[in-house]
Amino acid sequence: MKKNYALIMAFAFIFSVIFSGCSPKSNIKSNTNPQTNLKTKMEKSDKKLAKATFAGGCFWCMEPPFEKLKGVQEVISGYAGGKEKNPTYEEVSHGKTGHTEAIQVIYDPAVVSYNELLEVFWQQIDPTDNGGQFADRGKQYQTAIFYNNVDEKAKAEKSKEALNKSGRFSKQIVTPIREFTSFYPAEDYHQDYYKKSSLQYKFYRHGSGRDRFIEQNWKKEERKSEATTEETIESSSGHSASAASTVEAKPSPEVLKKKLTPLQYKVTQEEGTEKPFDNEYWDNKKEGIYVDIVSGEPLFSSKDKYDSGTGWPSFTKPIKKENVIEKVDNKLWSTRTEVRSKKGDSHLGHVFPDGPKPTGQRYCMNSAALRFIPKEKLDSEGYSEYVKLFE
Repeated sequence: MKKNYALIMAFAFIFSVIFSGCSPKSNIKSNTNPQTNLKTKMEKSDKKLAKATFAGGCFWCMEPPFEKLKGVQEVISGYAGGKEKNPTYEEVSHGKTGHTEAIQVIYDPAVVSYNELLEVFWQQIDPTDNGGQFADRGKQYQTAIFYNNVDEKAKAEKSKEALNKSGRFSKQIVTPIREFTSFYPAEDYHQDYYKKSSLQYKFYRHGSGRDRFIEQNWKKEERKSEATTEETIESSSGHSASAASTVEAKPSPEVLKKKLTPLQYKVTQEEGTEKPFDNEYWDNKKEGIYVDIVSGEPLFSSKDKYDSGTGWPSFTKPIKKENVIEKVDNKLWSTRTEVRSKKGDSHLGHVFPDGPKPTGQRYCMNSAALRFIPKEKLDSEGYSEYVKLFE
């Protein structure tokens, strides 16, 4: 998603991850296979399944709590509420279509009720925010309940009224209840993103502030479903860890020292500089992308790499401007502009105004702060959205 990472200031660390992070784009039209497969599944099923459609901001974050419910058969990420047919992620994320990111929940009403789904929905969002959700701003990230019939509409309105009267929130509940018109499944790489790219997902989710909001407003015993419990992931160290524990805070220096090489630690955590012409990527000419060695967030593309003659990997621009932070650096008796990764908070290098056209910028990076992913491995490593750069 075109996530607004400028609003994400709470850092979380995920081993061997990226933002978001959490924020892929695609020009490919929405893949309709999830919907086609679902139709076949519903036709073959002996159970009488129903659909419920909700918009709660980032659809990556809305899938897990519903999929953990007994009676839910499937949850599909997609786009709802707009008029354009078969929109792409890029179109929706730029707010061009009137669609919001949404999920469609396929469930067995004999096992889980629509009212229970509504409870889970309210507990995953900030229903008082009409400008988006958490780090994601804009109408495309607004919340909504899309009803299919008068019964669902009545239940949704009743639940909204009850929440308003409960006094749980000091502000008015603004989530609209809208008639369902259409739903278009999102591209394949968005489906079950929290499973396919679990480390990247957890890094984004924690940084977005959603979990902190939920914890502040709903006691654990009140919550109908947890987005991160009962889920384990394999860290780069090979140890299994609960998802909830892996995103609590940035690891201690001791943990980072175990993960990183001494040079990687010195560069990313102590703002060190590696030797020119004696580092991994200064002369790398392969096609692919460069990600933060700590967080895995996408930083630079080989398409923007050039030989600056300095002996360090140099780029004319970041692959995603919002994934880097530029700070004034007054060390070494001069004023420079330091470049850090947004989510990993890693020191990457510096940017100078002596680069080639069209940007005139030279992002002079340390290889030790980067990990290179060749184009042929983008799919397998969870960076499918960047394959199109090399087609």
